[in-house]
Amino acid sequence: MAEIKEALVPDIGDYSDIPVIEVLVAVGDTVKKDQGLVTLESDKATMEVPSSVAGVVKELKVKVGDSLSEGKVVALIEVAEGEAAAPAAAAPAPAKSAAPAAATQSAPAPAAAAPAAPATPATSGGAVEALVPDIGDYAGIPVIEVLVAVGDTVKKDQGLVTLESDKATMEVPSSVAGVVKEIKVKVGDNLSQGDVVAIIEAEGAAAPAPTKAAAAAAPAAAETATKVEPVAVPAQPDKLAAREIASAGTPSSPPVQFNADGVLPAKVPYATPAVRVFARELGVDLLQINGTEKGGRITKGDVQKFVKAALSGGVPAAGGAAGAAGGGLNLLPWPKVDFSKFGETEVQPLSRIKKISGANLARNWAMIPHVTQFEQADITDLEALRVALNKENEKAGIKLTMLAFLIKASAAALKKFPEFNASLDASGENLTLKKYFHIGFAADTPNGLVVPVIRDVDKKGVVQIAQETGELAKKARDGKLGPADMSGGCFSISSLGGIGGTAFTPIVNAPEVAILGVSKSSIQPVWNGKEFAPKLMLPLSLSYDHRVIDGALAARFTTYLSQVLADMRRVLL
Repeated sequence: MAEIKEALVPDIGDYSDIPVIEVLVAVGDTVKKDQGLVTLESDKATMEVPSSVAGVVKELKVKVGDSLSEGKVVALIEVAEGEAAAPAAAAPAPAKSAAPAAATQSAPAPAAAAPAAPATPATSGGAVEALVPDIGDYAGIPVIEVLVAVGDTVKKDQGLVTLESDKATMEVPSSVAGVVKEIKVKVGDNLSQGDVVAIIEAEGAAAPAPTKAAAAAAPAAAETATKVEPVAVPAQPDKLAAREIASAGTPSSPPVQFNADGVLPAKVPYATPAVRVFARELGVDLLQINGTEKGGRITKGDVQKFVKAALSGGVPAAGGAAGAAGGGLNLLPWPKVDFSKFGETEVQPLSRIKKISGANLARNWAMIPHVTQFEQADITDLEALRVALNKENEKAGIKLTMLAFLIKASAAALKKFPEFNASLDASGENLTLKKYFHIGFAADTPNGLVVPVIRDVDKKGVVQIAQETGELAKKARDGKLGPADMSGGCFSISSLGGIGGTAFTPIVNAPEVAILGVSKSSIQPVWNGKEFAPKLMLPLSLSYDHRVIDGALAARFTTYLSQVLADMRRVLL
């Protein structure tokens, strides 16, 4: 007998009230397990709500524009009889105990044998689902390119599709070698961990032959018409459904009307704590936003619309007088200029990485009180050592760069001044001091800057650091960086020494509290107490979060860092 099951919104972390932007199925559609039912879009990602079972959609409980949270019912799905019987077939112990009683029954054999059929497809061929692997905290990453076609022969770990997040472009590899039988995605689809990308007929994956015991058991079961009663498994209580049933059973009780204006005092915005934190992170004054929910409650969507309007040069009408204040950020509206009237123009869209990283940089610059400390380090001896080591290791193909020495020296400085190896929480009241030393470096790519991270630099030598920076820089240029390659950084280095310049002000890469900028070294006369001597000087620019680090500490940090670069033996102390 068919069974109706509720498809619920799964665990989606700290998110709540995420709006539905697309309904992917209709009543009567047949869906597979883990197939997307609706698409949700939060402030950071687009994600699909998958079906927990395979079956036929009997009723949709949501529509575009609804806001969903964990546990909400999305649809009612009729599970096929074979699907419902599968759990009972997977429990051999109860079947064995029931065999003596069941053997005396004379029910028709075909009816009893039919439910066992759905259990065989897993061993009836070599079809394997290629899934999106663990991609860290990312979800809803869009597909920008499909790399294979139906009928193609692929190797294990060969890329099937290319995904592009806000920080990197990555390929989803095939977990097996074989022939592509079906492609489940297309350009523009949003994928998360566990989503099916393609069906691949694996090489040499022939169906295992049934055992003799199983072959003998099949006709015996048909002759005796064994009928195993399914064991009912008590379902976990659905608190949400219980509340709905309880409320439906008391129609005489009128709903309580909540009037926020009559409860909340004037000048207090009506918003949840999560929305308040979200607005505070963006630097938005909630008093300048009119909520769109009942009672004037402000949602994350209201805050997002407000910020988007502010950044585009205006504010929504609900914002009232916020327009004069620049959308709550005290910024002037962005000037709208028709440049074509001055001459020939060409409009080029920004890459996805530049658009997203630009928004992050704008937030960091606006919300972090930046101060930049400038210093010059004498790297005369260090450069001579670097050149000598490169000559020694030329045959081995090892090339030491100044960046490798900078990363190693920075690790020593972070150990001496732990306030730089920290992060400030969203409330601005707690500082997390990190006991590990992962340092990121800015890598220039055709699509924009990315920041790969070298892990545990305090435990690695300069040669190993140089090799890893070279490998990560190549992956960045090729668009092969994964989320793990760019996460967990404690401190960042932006080196422009190979290009030029004497100094610049790098922007702190939140949630880090400092970043080191490196400019082009040059020979300068330096007074040694007796005379001016030519020295190779390296300009350093340290930007830091003044909420965590004061000027005196920053000066000590850069002074110590320049001393280490002048004599790398200090790293051993």
